Amino acid sequence: MIKHQMCDQRFFEDFAVGEKFILPSRTMTDALFAAFQLASADNHPVHYDVEYCRAHGMPHMLAHGFQVVIQSAAGAGLFPHMVEDSLKAFLEQGSRFLAPVYVGDTLYCTLTVSALDVQRTTGVLTLSTEILNQSGTLVLDGWQKYLLRKRGTA
Repeated sequence: MIKHQMCDQRFFEDFAVGEKFILPSRTMTDALFAAFQLASADNHPVHYDVEYCRAHGMPHMLAHGFQVVIQSAAGAGLFPHMVEDSLKAFLEQGSRFLAPVYVGDTLYCTLTVSALDVQRTTGVLTLSTEILNQSGTLVLDGWQKYLLRKRGTA
């Protein structure tokens, strides 16, 4: 069988606190809002009715919080490709919503290794998440935890 991988494989002990993973930027378009509303079934007009939003003092449609969180999905970058052989589980995540995101905003996400908790044959790698908008405003921060195998373990 052909081994076809995008990146060299890394295990728990191959990561260092402070290491950064930059995700591709994404502009929040009308189409992304419509797709998210369809997938989430959230039918509040703040997420799909421009005139409703303007009548309530907003410049455009407001992104759903989870629509912002998904911009921090590690799968958008190289991290999951690096841990194909060592990833045991995506354990948990948390986030804080710090500023509104509207149609037309461009989001920039950085994942940073913030903790490495060693276990016997595995370790828990924590990535802090940070999403900035085009003005440099921090719109979300949070964390994600992954269970990774150590090298040479099953």
